[in-house]
Amino acid sequence: QVQLVESGGGLVQAGGSLRLSCAASGRTFSWYAMGWFRQAPGKERDVVAAISGSGGSTNYADSVKGRFTISRDNAKNTVYLQMNSLKPEDTAVYYCAAKPGLIAPKDNEYDYWGQGTQVTVSS
Repeated sequence: QVQLVESGGGLVQAGGSLRLSCAASGRTFSWYAMGWFRQAPGKERDVVAAISGSGGSTNYADSVKGRFTISRDNAKNTVYLQMNSLKPEDTAVYYCAAKPGLIAPKDNEYDYWGQGTQVTVSS
């Protein structure tokens, strides 16, 4: 079992920045690929970014490339999502998720989920 707890969400003006954190407990953190997903009201949950267990491989949704950065610190069992140049359309509940093995882009490939953290970007 892996337990995930997100933090760092909040209200920010357009153009601002936030950094989300996801602290993991349980089995060896570096065994797990990690993903950040988001879900806006009335919309499906979509991948934002994903990172391999070692941190050497990352993927991003086209909508966030160049603005968001995913990273991880395996010594601290934590994955981060640095979000810059935020836009109102980034408003959503953000979730982190974990899966053993290789990096993956789809939410149905992830086994463990956090409770989510709200990010609201005002115009």
